[in-house]
Amino acid sequence: MNYRFSDASNNTPKSFIREILKLTQSDEIISFAGGLPNKAFFPIAAIEAATVKVLENDGANALQYSTTEGYLPLREFIANRYKSRGVHVDPKNILITTGSQQALDLLGKAFLNKGDYVCLERPSYLGAIQAFQMFQPQFQEVDLTATGIDLPELEQQMAAKQAKFLYAIPNFQNPTGLTYSLESRQNLAEYLKRSGNLMVEDDPYGELRFIGEHLPNVYSFAPENVILLGSFSKVCAPGMRIGWMVANDAVMERLVTAKQASDLHTPILTQRILAQYLADNSLDEHIKTIQAAYFEQRQAMVEALHQYMPEGVTFTEPEGGMFLWVTLPKNCPAMSLFPIAVKHKVAFVPGEPFSTEGKTSYDIRMSFCTVDAATIVEGVKRLAAAIAELTNQNQTDNQTVTI
Repeated sequence: MNYRFSDASNNTPKSFIREILKLTQSDEIISFAGGLPNKAFFPIAAIEAATVKVLENDGANALQYSTTEGYLPLREFIANRYKSRGVHVDPKNILITTGSQQALDLLGKAFLNKGDYVCLERPSYLGAIQAFQMFQPQFQEVDLTATGIDLPELEQQMAAKQAKFLYAIPNFQNPTGLTYSLESRQNLAEYLKRSGNLMVEDDPYGELRFIGEHLPNVYSFAPENVILLGSFSKVCAPGMRIGWMVANDAVMERLVTAKQASDLHTPILTQRILAQYLADNSLDEHIKTIQAAYFEQRQAMVEALHQYMPEGVTFTEPEGGMFLWVTLPKNCPAMSLFPIAVKHKVAFVPGEPFSTEGKTSYDIRMSFCTVDAATIVEGVKRLAAAIAELTNQNQTDNQTVTI
């Protein structure tokens, strides 16, 4: 049978991380590859109790079709949480989505035509790249500095390419772990308002800060120019697949229509179970537990990298989130290192999939949140051994060529 798939389907690759995870399922491999929250902290008993309560008290409606926008008490909870940080969000401007990944798909449906430009951080979240690729846009990457996106470069590229929007992750960016400074957020917001351009601010990790003070979202400075994405996946349970979008009335109308065409609504049963869980339990206390554990694991990875990495290796030291970004020596391409690392029974994500430019990367993403401190140290030792093997191999090859 000759299946005539769409151009979009033909040109969108499989998720690189999902394919890597298939290769690293062995219990012998220490994996820093997956961006998975630590399942040890899923509130299983509390969610079980919430499920029983929902089904006993109003099971028929919890199993019925519902509104596209999402369960109102859940949207009110999200709005009140923003209000506690000094940001006014009306529940009517919140759309519940089936995870943040669906939010990216809906943005593509609402905004992107084939050939349109989208500006991304360099590097950027590969899940967003994959989601937007289905709509066949062109990507323009903009350098990411230690304090935020390179604003002069962004201004130039947005104007030159007439980009539909900027997609960025200001809090504990995936993959680098970097965070925009307050000044960078304010300057970016002023640029958006001045130029009339649009930003998609993805914030799945903002609650996971364990060093320093919480910083306001870019949205809080420019709500008409920013679509804000959030998720319960990193602070509650990703299997519930509940995220959200915050947008003004005009944008929300288009997003709701796009969602109706996609799945009518996010499963109301899981929405109501989550809302019941949030009503009966303290999310803040649950997050404190996660923050404390992730901080300990982050410390273990940073200290181990300082101790065991060879000269020429640098890395970010994030204030929160789930990842850090390691830059390797120039004789150590990440893709070449990966099979050697797997041989040493340690895994990571090479940096190339986090870019649309197709360049050889000397960077790797490492997640610290699913592995305990002692295992992290052992994994970093294995990674150092893999780097040493590749470096020696390249030196031998160069000597052979010289002879």
